[in-house]
Amino acid sequence: MSALLILATGAEEMETVIPVDVLRRAEVDVTVAGLFGPDPVTCSRNVVIKPDKSLEDALKNAPYDVVIMPGGGLGAKNLAESNEVKKILQAQEERNGLIAAICAAPTALLSHGIAKGKKLTSHPSVKDVLVQSGNYTYSEDRVVVDGKLITSRGPGTAFEFALALVEVMKGKDTANKIVPPMLLKL
Repeated sequence: MSALLILATGAEEMETVIPVDVLRRAEVDVTVAGLFGPDPVTCSRNVVIKPDKSLEDALKNAPYDVVIMPGGGLGAKNLAESNEVKKILQAQEERNGLIAAICAAPTALLSHGIAKGKKLTSHPSVKDVLVQSGNYTYSEDRVVVDGKLITSRGPGTAFEFALALVEVMKGKDTANKIVPPMLLKL
C-alpha cells in the first residue's frame, strides 16, 4: 500500500511526522512530497523537514492509496491555494481513493470542492468556515471516517488519525500490532 503526504511550508510538524512514522511501522510505503519542491520545508514551529522528493516527482508514481494533508494554518492555506493539490484531490476522489486531512487541512477540501456531503471534523479554529459552507456534516469527534474520507482535529489527535489510516488501509489487527511497541496509551 502507498501513501502520499503533501508537505507545504507552515505545516504542523506533529501532524506530518506522526502519520508518516505510524504508517511506515505498518509497512505502508509513504512518500513525503514537498509542495514547492524537494528543498527542506520550514514547518509551523520552525522545525525543518526534508521531503523525500518534490510533489512533481512524487506524482510520477501516482496513484497512491491515500493522499494525506497535514494541517497548520499556513500549511493548510498553501494546500488550499494550490491548483496542483486540487488536481491531485480531484483525481483521488474520482478513483475512489482515500483522502485524509487533519487540523486546518479540511479547508483545502472545501477550497477544492472535495468530499461534499461527507461527515468530517477539523481544528476548532476552522470549524465555522466548514459549517457555514453547507457542504459537510460537522462532527466534534477526534477522528471521523466517512467512506474514503478520514479527518481529525489537531496535533493531539495525530496518533489516533494515523492509526485510523492504518486500520482502514491494512486492518484492525495491523493497527493493534503496532501500538504496543510505541508504548502508546489510547
